[in-house]
This record gives sequence, C-alpha cells and structure tokens, in this order.
Amino acid sequence: MPIEVVPNWIAPLEDEDVAFIKKFLLVSGSLKEIARQYGVTYPTVRLRLDKLIQKIQISEDVTGEPYIALIKRLAVNEKLDFDTAKVLISEYKKIKESTQ
Repeated sequence: MPIEVVPNWIAPLEDEDVAFIKKFLLVSGSLKEIARQYGVTYPTVRLRLDKLIQKIQISEDVTGEPYIALIKRLAVNEKLDFDTAKVLISEYKKIKESTQ
C-alpha cells in the first residue's frame, strides 16, 4: 500500500495511538510487555487498548451517521461524558425519526 493511502480507520487516531499500535505489534501483542515499557500496570494498558479499539470501531461506523460517530468519538476521547453522549444520540434519533 502506498504511503499516501491511509486507511480510514487510522486517519482519526492521534499520534500517541499510532505509536501504541506500533509498540503493540513489535512486542507481538504482549500487554504485559507494553505495560513494562510504559511503566504502568496491566489493567491500565488493557483500558488504553479497549479505548483504542472503540476509536477504531467508531471510525468504521462513520459512513452511517457522521453526527452519531462524532458524539461517540467525543465520549471515547473523554471530551464528553457517556451519559451526555447517550442523551444527545437518543434525541438526535428521535428528531431524525420525526422528520422522516
């Protein structure tokens, strides 16, 4: 794949996320080794990996509802709390259904 072509799922990731993915691959997916390299606990690394997985899943879902994907991205990036995100998405869906 040419360097100019960046997969859709990787484009919205932050530099830190890409660096984490690279380290993860270089240690063959060993969360224990990643924890050692970062100087944090295994559960901390697991949480970071789970958030990264959520970011990638959200980026895959953008084609359906860009507004909902934006709200989910804000929640995953801790710019918006999850309860508020749920309310915004719910209200958006209600408004969208009522206008169709």
